[in-house]
Amino acid sequence: MAIRVLIVDDSGFFRRRLTEILNSDPQIEVVETAVDGKDAIDKARTCRPDVITMDIEMPVMNGIDATREIMKQRAVPIIMFSSLTYDGAKATLDALEAGATDFLPKRFDDISSDKAEARNILCSRVKSLVSPSKLKPTGTAPVSSQSTVAPTHPQRQPLAPKAPPPRRVGNKAFKPSDYDLVAIGTSTGGPVALQEVLSQLPAGFPLPLLLVQHMPATFTEAFAARLNQQCEIEVYEAKNGDLLKPGVALLAPGGKQMKLEKRAGRMLVRIEEETDPMQNYKPCVDVTFATVGSAVGDRMLGIILTGMGADGSVSCKALQARGATIWAQDEASSVIYGMPAAVAEIAEQILPMKEIGKKLASST
Repeated sequence: MAIRVLIVDDSGFFRRRLTEILNSDPQIEVVETAVDGKDAIDKARTCRPDVITMDIEMPVMNGIDATREIMKQRAVPIIMFSSLTYDGAKATLDALEAGATDFLPKRFDDISSDKAEARNILCSRVKSLVSPSKLKPTGTAPVSSQSTVAPTHPQRQPLAPKAPPPRRVGNKAFKPSDYDLVAIGTSTGGPVALQEVLSQLPAGFPLPLLLVQHMPATFTEAFAARLNQQCEIEVYEAKNGDLLKPGVALLAPGGKQMKLEKRAGRMLVRIEEETDPMQNYKPCVDVTFATVGSAVGDRMLGIILTGMGADGSVSCKALQARGATIWAQDEASSVIYGMPAAVAEIAEQILPMKEIGKKLASST
């Protein structure tokens, strides 16, 4: 059975274009469109889509308010379409706090200059937000037309094809003296997860932190500023040459790579342009984590939070083999259980999102 999609946008051209793109995938069906936020609330109630795409700026009711109301009625994955501007970043972060699951640029050319690739990315992002059972090929047993999102967690998206590893929660205390820094990598669902984790850390947290969140270049400055307002620790977008300091988190800038160097006993970050045309992630968790491992060896705690794909898995496995400690977010609290699932087998602890920050803060 195809994934049922509701498209919400005040532009008739955009509604038609997005409908054409999504309907070109046999696993997706656009079942309804809405012209503003109020219309979206009504149609989400009647057509009960599996996924909603939502514009932010609309007449009558904007997409942020509509998202908040829809999520009160029924948990459903919502993809926001936003402009790649500083103001667009702030609005998108507001939408994620309101309950949206993911976001994409409003201009398809910003997704990819190649039309076929942009289409594939759009369709894959929609399909990533539903349970694999919804994607059964034609001829298999039918599945429910209701939302596949688990009601106990509005953004839970299990993707693991095999039985999950043992749930390892709280089996070892966190001792800051065992580490030189904490590095966190995440993607889809990461803005909310990072806010949850970092907001639990006290101002006197004794270790520096490096944060890698898959995010466009124009978004990371606004995201770092928001985290800095919400947290007791300091959070900044990393700049080339920044020194690591206890109680300070540096967020990798979008569109570039953040690397760590140890020089004369001090640790500093290098921000570099990505020169490898085959590298899809800018910033990339594996790139950052590999340099952290080179700088501090086994005195690193690496944490992988919710996200699509497997970025971070290569470096985490190499780091764990050298004695570094890896934690992973659990499946139930992940928006998409891709990145955490890829490191679950080697993770010392698998923790719910709300427990990660609490555990980090417990020994400080």
